[in-house]
Amino acid sequence: MTKEPAILALADGTIFEGRSIGASGQTNGEIVFNTSMTGYQEILTDPSYAKQIVTLTYPHIGNTGTNDEDLESDNIWCSGLVIRSLSPIESNWRKTNSLSEYLKQNNIIGISDIDTRKLTRIIRTKGAQSASIFAGNEIDEKSAILNANQFGGLSGMDLAKVVTTPKNYLWDQGTWRGCKKNSSFKVAVLDFGIKKNILRILSDRGYELTVFPAKSTFEEIMEIKPDGVFLSNGPGDPEPCSYAIDTIKELTDREVPLFGICLGHQLLALSLGAKTSKMKFGHHGANHPVQDIKTKKVSVSSQNHGFTVEENSLPDFLNVTHKSLFDGTVQGIEHNSLPLFSFQGHPEASPGPHDLKYLFERFEENMKKNA
Repeated sequence: MTKEPAILALADGTIFEGRSIGASGQTNGEIVFNTSMTGYQEILTDPSYAKQIVTLTYPHIGNTGTNDEDLESDNIWCSGLVIRSLSPIESNWRKTNSLSEYLKQNNIIGISDIDTRKLTRIIRTKGAQSASIFAGNEIDEKSAILNANQFGGLSGMDLAKVVTTPKNYLWDQGTWRGCKKNSSFKVAVLDFGIKKNILRILSDRGYELTVFPAKSTFEEIMEIKPDGVFLSNGPGDPEPCSYAIDTIKELTDREVPLFGICLGHQLLALSLGAKTSKMKFGHHGANHPVQDIKTKKVSVSSQNHGFTVEENSLPDFLNVTHKSLFDGTVQGIEHNSLPLFSFQGHPEASPGPHDLKYLFERFEENMKKNA
């Protein structure tokens, strides 16, 4: 393992000294913390983390190495990785590389050997802020703090158009242990930064899936005559995505069944007249309790978002279906007469629990009724 020094600098001037575990150089972005105990490779390849430096609160990372299967996209999208301790050995039969080698191959900067508990307390107290990592033998604290402050934050930043697919494609790969069901439904998937496990779960249900770029028009989507449209997760601020909001408005006017997750949830809400806002430090982890308002059932969910739908902005025809038991924020909405609903968390849970997988069944029920 490298012995190159590295520093993490926060915009408020706080400095953490550590050791480089990835590429040499410098990077900046919004720093967040994720409380998941497993799934670091899925987290790294989740497009929703674009322009964010991810801090993993679990202290011991890297013991299973990395492989060619546990990927949620074809790239590492986060700006950098922060951990407490890197495992000196890896033990997994699927391992192809160590975590450190994986970061270097993808030119991602990482830092270890810092007090991630202290860092997490700072984020929780002061809220999300910009940060930078400098790694290598020539590092300068003043330059690192300046570099951190040069990142303007995620508010107002449209990243869906950055991480989306450049062109349409078909998807038919299911989950590794899944059994594909028989279905005649055609589903259009709007890709704002979609995770592969969402596509795998939809494919397991037997749907004919066509994935569309984020800027696809209503007319382009309707060319395949879909039975339903899925609005994917993604990074950044939902408000600047006017192209997606306009397309979703046209889909709702035609009463096409819609199911949104994460950014897709926020975009659906905006298209129906609600408002969104930046959270203090967001929700990032695989242990977030969410309550179903109707049944009162509590599910443990996987979360990754820094913006939220404002409950007091919801029009009368939208009902809140789920709420976070951490802070009471809106986790799900549905239209009271149209086949439209969405969820803020990640029911595909990669990594994380599968308590909310039933939401995919609700989407199918809506398509059956609409057919």
